[in-house]
Amino acid sequence: MTASSRPPRIAVAGVSGYAGGELARLLLHHPALEGTKPTFLGRAGEAEVGPSTSLEALHPYLTGPGAAESNPVYSFSWNRIVDEGIEVLFLATPHEQSREWVPEAIERGIKVVDLSGAWRLQETRNRDVYRLKDAKPALADELQAEAVYGCPELHRNAIKRARLVANPGCYSTSMILALAPLVQAGLVDLDHGIVCDAKSGVSGAGKAATTKTHFMYAADNLSAYNVFGHRHRGELLEQLHLDSDQIQFTPHLLPIPRGILATIYLRLKRPTEPAAISAMFSDFYRDSPMVRLYPTPHLPQIQHVVRTNFCDIGFELAPDGKRMVIVSCLDNLLKGASGQAVQNLNLMCGWKEQEGLL
Repeated sequence: MTASSRPPRIAVAGVSGYAGGELARLLLHHPALEGTKPTFLGRAGEAEVGPSTSLEALHPYLTGPGAAESNPVYSFSWNRIVDEGIEVLFLATPHEQSREWVPEAIERGIKVVDLSGAWRLQETRNRDVYRLKDAKPALADELQAEAVYGCPELHRNAIKRARLVANPGCYSTSMILALAPLVQAGLVDLDHGIVCDAKSGVSGAGKAATTKTHFMYAADNLSAYNVFGHRHRGELLEQLHLDSDQIQFTPHLLPIPRGILATIYLRLKRPTEPAAISAMFSDFYRDSPMVRLYPTPHLPQIQHVVRTNFCDIGFELAPDGKRMVIVSCLDNLLKGASGQAVQNLNLMCGWKEQEGLL
């Protein structure tokens, strides 16, 4: 796929979920896909999904003004995918389902952008949190080694050539983008460790209801969870090349529908001026249209990133020039999931990275 070629035939599996619905919205309005509608598929075992089910019935907000329901959602079928000549398959599916379907898609010559955590982690000890089983372990190992972590700001060139892109987690995206410039420059005093306090809206837990996403639990409340065992922790370790004792990440549930705010505490190795830090961030992200940097001492807020594909980053330095607080915000359903997936598609197709996202 190149910028000069025709648009690829695209399918989205798992379109019934929150991330799947947002992905469908973005693709339907993507200027490079005009006249080439994606094929929308349900998840495995969704008996109610069939040709009589529509995208608009699943996500009424996608209904056009005065328009009839016009985008059918089909049960997942490899025969349909092959018959329609699908070239790129988005998987907004559970981790176990993605782990099962990706090898078959790749064997059929179909490129994959996977929104689950099934292929994000290269180290077995980090991936064990997902308790994944492989029907063909040797093939899975080969694909795992090939999988590209889909953070455009860090792996732009590899994504352009990838057959399998593992879309990052929402929490991890917010923290990795905030920390990467400083960690890669060797400025962070890792002996003192990094503390990440991150808070997410309820949609980050997915569409299936649980006791902790029930209105009576989440409303008028703020709670910490998975203090030492959140599944996005491994992404921080691998992408920032940190040891487990060099960073602590504590997630919290906010009583809002969507959005993430991460507050990150660290110490620098030597006193540094705010202007030097600002210049470092600006240089690191000079070719990254989806990252917005705030001039210190201004800090991002969730309300300014919701329903956008931006990650907003700001910081403050203590008077000693060594203690630092970074605040990073994004929409967990867009830059934390579907928007970032489209960003990866743009790179794979040779289009502008921000195409269809502004």
